[in-house]
Amino acid sequence: MRPIQLVCIFSFLFACSAPQVQKAEFDQEHSFTTPLGKTYEIPSPSSKFLEQYHAAKATYESNPEDVEALIWYGRRTAYLGQYQDAIAIYSLGIEKFPNEPKLYRHRGHRYISIREYDKAIADLEKAAELIQGTANEIEPDGMPNALNIPVSTLQGNIYYHLGLVYYLQHEYEKAYEAYLKCRESGSNYDNIVSSTHWLFMIQQRLGNPAKADSLLAPINADSTVIENQSYADLCRLYKGWIPVDSLTQTGPGNPSNDAVRYGVANWYLYHGDTAAAKELMEELLNSQAFSSFGYLAAESDWIKLFEK
Repeated sequence: MRPIQLVCIFSFLFACSAPQVQKAEFDQEHSFTTPLGKTYEIPSPSSKFLEQYHAAKATYESNPEDVEALIWYGRRTAYLGQYQDAIAIYSLGIEKFPNEPKLYRHRGHRYISIREYDKAIADLEKAAELIQGTANEIEPDGMPNALNIPVSTLQGNIYYHLGLVYYLQHEYEKAYEAYLKCRESGSNYDNIVSSTHWLFMIQQRLGNPAKADSLLAPINADSTVIENQSYADLCRLYKGWIPVDSLTQTGPGNPSNDAVRYGVANWYLYHGDTAAAKELMEELLNSQAFSSFGYLAAESDWIKLFEK
């Protein structure tokens, strides 16, 4: 599971209505406004990301019936922040390959990015339906880690994103069931710490601290993560192995920092320190990574708990 890197490499969106899949270039928006009315300037993508996008586009155009080529075209488009265009690419793929779960998994992810949560749920539930009775498989990385070892799987990612979108909708029981399936999808420790983090938070939200603690059984001090160090550190906090102050982070927003910031804010919330939780969420919502999972969770909580 790669929740941190899979979520938003660049924190920006492009609002393109009815995008054309074969369009050579995109019309770039210069800012994005969140549901809370916060407006952010959109940075330009790097030359590396643009080169990767053009290569994926060319591969797809020379192999339009290759579902993997289409998926990578969509992924590289999304890595540029072109979420609406990526959704259009995946939608074209679904017309061609209506029983391909990968297309629903990736389109559902990008519906999360643009806050269309009901559509995300529909896609991810469809993906979960289509994988029933099939063997799990490694999902290749778009941005390989330092060891170049993929740590996520198709089934793990489907259930991870499904759990996330239910969490963002405050449907905690459904989120819990999805994250249980995510954790059961593979024994990779990166998957264990990421899913356990959400499982623990959900049961705390539901007012079940004893059950939350019982879910920490797979966490141990000797295991090593490849990518999800933030979630591993949060699980160490939940186990009581490190103090909460050791996880306080400052600096520009990024997916890793946002994961920790949100986890700590939520920790204060269910320990009764609403003022500290609110302050941390406000700091997070003033950062730049406005489509990271931590940011999205803080945004959803702010609207439900604090925006009166």
